[in-house]
Amino acid sequence: MKPRKSPDALRSARWFADDDLRSFGHRSRLRQMGYAPEDWAGKPVIAILNTWSDFNSCHAHFKDRVEDIKRGVFQAGGFPLEIPVHSVSETFLKPTSMLYRNMLAMEVEEVIRAHPVDGAVLMGGCDKSTPALLMGATSAGVPAIYVPAGPMLRGNWNGKTLGSGSDAWKFWDERRAGNIDQAAWNEIEGGIARSYGHCMTMGTASTMTAIAEAIGMTLPGASSIPAPDAGHMRMCAASGRRIVDMVWEDLVPARIQTRAAFENAITVAMAMGCSTNAIIHLIAQARRAGCDITLDDFDRASRIVPVLANVRPSGEAYLMEDFYFAGGLPALMGRLKPFLHLDALTVSGLRLGETLEGATVYNDDVIRPLENPIYAEGALAVLRGNLAPDGCVIKPSACAPHLRVHTGPALVFDDYPSMKAAVEDESLDVTPDHVLVLRNAGPLGGPGMPEWGMLPIPKKLVKEGVRDMLRISDARMSGTSYGACILHVAPESYVGGPLALIATGDMVRVDVPNRSIDMLVPEEELARRRAALPAPEPRFERGYGWMFSRHIGQANQGCDFDFLETAFGAPAGEPAIY
Repeated sequence: MKPRKSPDALRSARWFADDDLRSFGHRSRLRQMGYAPEDWAGKPVIAILNTWSDFNSCHAHFKDRVEDIKRGVFQAGGFPLEIPVHSVSETFLKPTSMLYRNMLAMEVEEVIRAHPVDGAVLMGGCDKSTPALLMGATSAGVPAIYVPAGPMLRGNWNGKTLGSGSDAWKFWDERRAGNIDQAAWNEIEGGIARSYGHCMTMGTASTMTAIAEAIGMTLPGASSIPAPDAGHMRMCAASGRRIVDMVWEDLVPARIQTRAAFENAITVAMAMGCSTNAIIHLIAQARRAGCDITLDDFDRASRIVPVLANVRPSGEAYLMEDFYFAGGLPALMGRLKPFLHLDALTVSGLRLGETLEGATVYNDDVIRPLENPIYAEGALAVLRGNLAPDGCVIKPSACAPHLRVHTGPALVFDDYPSMKAAVEDESLDVTPDHVLVLRNAGPLGGPGMPEWGMLPIPKKLVKEGVRDMLRISDARMSGTSYGACILHVAPESYVGGPLALIATGDMVRVDVPNRSIDMLVPEEELARRRAALPAPEPRFERGYGWMFSRHIGQANQGCDFDFLETAFGAPAGEPAIY
């Protein structure tokens, strides 16, 4: 493709092109690393933002994949330079990687803005890395393309297919019930995650990489390719080639990430049986792009878009490897055409509808037709009531049907350690009708809104065969989790939200079809309790946590920092001042 702008108009030319002392210094330091003018002169400089880490198993292959991306950049006439950024490993970061999503987003934005970069390739996949990379690149405003890490291969134990996360929860309950011995437990531990790549269930990682593709920020089909597949290497190289042309075309995120694009992402998320985390991240991404996406947009889509992806935890038999071989995300979106804005632009330079031409479903049980979904409505439902005036979310497609309308007494825990101890106490006064409540686990209370929302079933009940019960919290839960868990209660209890007022024994009424959640307590009693609430103790006194605690938004606002959002309707990204 012929360049649409002069090489002199490249952003990197500010650093390298002039005949002055400053540019002399920049060029001489490139030569210090063994590069010559033929490497950079008149060429787009492409930053490859690599979230590889020895602590991030999801991204273990990025050491090699970055070379595939570089190859593609060179092939297209660009100059690639790798820049490491924070890895936000889902498994190892405490108290939660969510605490550091915004840190990575800030780092991405500032790294791009501060360097001689014309375009960026974003390497991510582990849960919070996808939204963080996209949020930062959107705010930076240079052409960017996302390269998803890809799901790991399906797990295996004694001939049974294992799904990361989902089967860990499932078999842990069997272990607690005494149905699995130590030897079998060790075998499961060794077989549940048998390759690099992110979770191969429809957890947050697979949800968010699919959303990145649905928004238009990946090459078509990129999010479905398993991490160890040779096609993943080819996709990386193709992304490297494409970003060079995107620079010449000035195809920046603001041209792609329109309200229509985010509505497409919501539709796709619902049809995939997405993680509840999708709501928080999509709202944050949309607000960075200046689009007013709210909880109501998700609930509206949920009522009309069925779940078509028969992938755990909403489905039972299949994992992401099966989804890929069934046709992947393009095949799913092909079936969703009546719900999609097909004229939305993508990083490929094509409209979404053009990218879906020829998309084929190869297994109707993995990617169901519209007339035979695995769940007639979308994956998520937004509830409101006196317990959550600003909303909360449940994944009805992954919970026991009899719990979608339920009234029962609350059993309340003020913190995670006390809850964890109580559920292991076989003398705990609890029945299957109880509603477990965990508070002080939200954005500020957690801190960082940890994935504590799938409260364990009390051991006493597990031994009786109970495998689901109603649970409510202002925390999140892993996208690989399942069950009747009501999450993201807003405002959170730590800041005085109604969840702070509920007491053990209070009756709670939940009605998912009618989207309501209430504690059946007289208003005058709630007012009395509200007046007696103590002031919350500070979570941080210094550093990043101190800044986090003063600027973080609530769950219904996407949990972004207030000073990083873009005004609705305003162009995303700021021009560099350097």
